[in-house]
Amino acid sequence: MTIETQIDRLQAMTVSQLQAKYLEVFGEATNGHNKAWLVKRIAWRMQALAEGSLTERAMKRAAELANDADLRVTVPRAKPVAATAERTKVVPVRFDHDDRLPMPGTVLSRAYKGRTVHVRVLADGFEWDGRAYPSLSAVAKAITGSHVNGFHFFRLAKKGAKA
Repeated sequence: MTIETQIDRLQAMTVSQLQAKYLEVFGEATNGHNKAWLVKRIAWRMQALAEGSLTERAMKRAAELANDADLRVTVPRAKPVAATAERTKVVPVRFDHDDRLPMPGTVLSRAYKGRTVHVRVLADGFEWDGRAYPSLSAVAKAITGSHVNGFHFFRLAKKGAKA
């Protein structure tokens, strides 16, 4: 039976069957209950046994890297929850922004007379066709040629209305 076939069969096994297979290929039991992890580990080990593991040179280099690694030998102390809570401050952020308008950077789109009009919301106005306008009504007037309420033209909800 090929390695590929054996690995394909691992997918159909239950977790307890995989744990038994793990014991068979590694020679030691596992506490793992995650099926995907068990399948990956067993498949790796089966391939390593069939096709050979790392070269001697690679094993030696891995051991050197492991020796040079700075490892933590003590567990970091947990901070008391009360001390953390005392330092945390909740501060309301006030943002002066008309509730009817989307946030700056948003692009409003509207089909008008066979073309799509795109207007970018700026922090202090609106941009359309490369020009800045102080209000949506000014943009709507530039688009239509007559006075139009900008909120109605772009179909934005009235203040206090729920969308």
